Amino acid sequence: MNVDFTAEDIAFRDEVRAFLRERLPKALSEKVRTGKHLTKEDMVGWHAILESRRWLASHWPEEWGGPGWSVVQRYIFDVEIALAHAPRIVPFGVNMLGPVLLKYGSDEQKKRWLPRILDGSDWWCQGYSEPGAGSDLANLKTQALRDGDHYVVNGQKTWTTLGKYADMIFCLVRTDPSAKKQKGISFLLIDMKTPGIEVRPIVLLDGDAEVSEVFFTDVRVPVENLVGDENLGWTYAKYLLTYERTNIAGVGASMAALDQLKEIARSEQKDGKPLAEDPQFAARLARVEIELENMKTTSLRVLAAAAHGGAPGAESSMLKIRGTEIRQEISSLARRALGPYAQPFISQALDEGFTGEAIGADYAAPIASQYFNQRKLSIFGGSNEIQREIITKTILEL
Repeated sequence: MNVDFTAEDIAFRDEVRAFLRERLPKALSEKVRTGKHLTKEDMVGWHAILESRRWLASHWPEEWGGPGWSVVQRYIFDVEIALAHAPRIVPFGVNMLGPVLLKYGSDEQKKRWLPRILDGSDWWCQGYSEPGAGSDLANLKTQALRDGDHYVVNGQKTWTTLGKYADMIFCLVRTDPSAKKQKGISFLLIDMKTPGIEVRPIVLLDGDAEVSEVFFTDVRVPVENLVGDENLGWTYAKYLLTYERTNIAGVGASMAALDQLKEIARSEQKDGKPLAEDPQFAARLARVEIELENMKTTSLRVLAAAAHGGAPGAESSMLKIRGTEIRQEISSLARRALGPYAQPFISQALDEGFTGEAIGADYAAPIASQYFNQRKLSIFGGSNEIQREIITKTILEL
């Protein structure tokens, strides 16, 4: 495939950059650049700005509120918002549930849920992982047993990102306990305000309660909230996970992080010279930049596979592996470059309104936080070891 941008692509890139200069609030961009903790209001507000231009759901068809962009335009958009230090688009409703509903949901479900994703009425989270079912997701135990026109749900989900903010959760549940592991699983949409749901935030190494445990005790869910057919949820889950893995790769995020790393390497000194001139550090910096350039091309190829409404294939596993390794290497190099300024920190320093004394340059404060947080990238969304098994079976046919 030709990966050079056409004149039309370049014009579109300029349009996106002009939009970001005009509509991305400077204070919000600065919070992202300096690694401050974002509030739900920050994220909801940014979604609303994008949706005012119909740019929130960049890969949805026009009939359901998308902009009708090409694969290359979506790629350009994702890269440019990252380079502008815009908040990431929270993926759970727009980039994960949305594609599942568009492919497998009923017309009634599309009409009900898709507009509410776009206008911010519903804030979604993902109910996949459990204490005994992470990368081995088919081992999940949460049950949903039919009782008339409801399912009764009992069980527990964990590592639920932004669960403390969510109005709704899409869950994998076991509807046939007697079936084999991948069989008997269904895909259910659950209102987080339903009696019997308890959310317990989990404080991570970086000091932020980004994830939560979610407990279900006799939670009654209307049958019409079942997506697709009962006991075929594993098919829908695999479809969703290919989108999640493509997003986790984070080409734009890596490009922005690499730019920041280069700035650090130019500013920090070693033996009286910029760190960028140190041969060992420069070699590692060059290697990760080469790998990122290669991943850009791979990303375009994976996205091209989904150009006509299909899901990315097993190639998304390749992208997930390389993307997460690159992001982890960049954060590791930034931490090494800053030395004692990247030491463990007071997490409150990343909250809005903190008035304590800054240590080092303004870019130093979040580096340890980012390093710790990004250790998870090669685990969630299906660990990189699992991705290698998928590649071995699906692509290499071994």
